Amino acid sequence: MPVLPLPEPYSFRLSTERLRTWGADLATLWHEEGVHRIIGGREVRIEEALGGVSVEPLTEEVEPVVRHLLGAPFDLGAFAAFAAAEPVLGPVVERLAGLRPLLLADPFEALVTSITAQQVSLFAATAVRNRLIERYGERADHAYAFPAPERLAAVEPAELVALGFSHRKAEYVVGLARLAPELDGLAALRDEEVKARLQAVRGLGEWTADWFLARHLGRPEAWPAGDLGVRKAVSAFYGDGRELSTEEVRAMSARFAPFQNLTVHYLLVAGRLP
Repeated sequence: MPVLPLPEPYSFRLSTERLRTWGADLATLWHEEGVHRIIGGREVRIEEALGGVSVEPLTEEVEPVVRHLLGAPFDLGAFAAFAAAEPVLGPVVERLAGLRPLLLADPFEALVTSITAQQVSLFAATAVRNRLIERYGERADHAYAFPAPERLAAVEPAELVALGFSHRKAEYVVGLARLAPELDGLAALRDEEVKARLQAVRGLGEWTADWFLARHLGRPEAWPAGDLGVRKAVSAFYGDGRELSTEEVRAMSARFAPFQNLTVHYLLVAGRLP
């Protein structure tokens, strides 16, 4: 398969850890030591390769999507140099060298993913989201295309409730699907403008907006301080034996500027791995 170079350092195994942690994600599927994703209507397989990843098929349409998915925009070299001066973060970054957080390329999918994860475990969120994907997505060989917003815009919320969504979350997803054309311009806005736009949409609060910045746009200074997992991870490494409050975690953001997003992901993964 053709090889797509990625900036060093890069660890395919570490960077795809998330896909093996919370159960199979049918839209970004880990299968037989590779990642399967529908891009431009075709199933693309991504595997580990020397100097980057092998991608089949590798086309002009596929390449930028795969680069974004695999976190190519992150500057790991500068982050490692920054972390070297941090007595706690430094050893974490050294241990996880080459971890590039995965990024969702589609804004609608990123927001629906966050809605499913609101106030439930990630295992439960993955299961519900997979039922949505199976019901309304299109399957190729292994992976499914995430349901198109125009398809979900036409369903009744009760149909999503039957898949395991709460009544409120079902309404959020259908309402968001009907607003999906407005999402494409968000990438051109500053972080605070993105958050303000999203928080004006029913069902999208600060937590969802922060993760949109972190896991879709890949913004360097995204810092989801209100996330329970983030708070526990920061507390484990910086809490001196106690659990920090959301306000305390939020106040720590400046300490890691301009690498808050990478810091969050490295602490989360370090807390999961032995």
